[in-house]
Amino acid sequence: MKKAVVLAVLVLSGCGADGFPLRPIANLGFNVNEQGQVVRNCQVGGANETVQINVNC
Repeated sequence: MKKAVVLAVLVLSGCGADGFPLRPIANLGFNVNEQGQVVRNCQVGGANETVQINVNC
């Protein structure tokens, strides 16, 4: 039952029924650190006018 409620909330927030929809954000890249190693960085999430959610991976 909890999964159904979470899914319903995600679907409603995605379509904008309860306000503006979330705009997806993705920031992917590579950097070279001081030791010469290649380091990946990524950030994914979503944002609307009032809320921004990001997850670093």
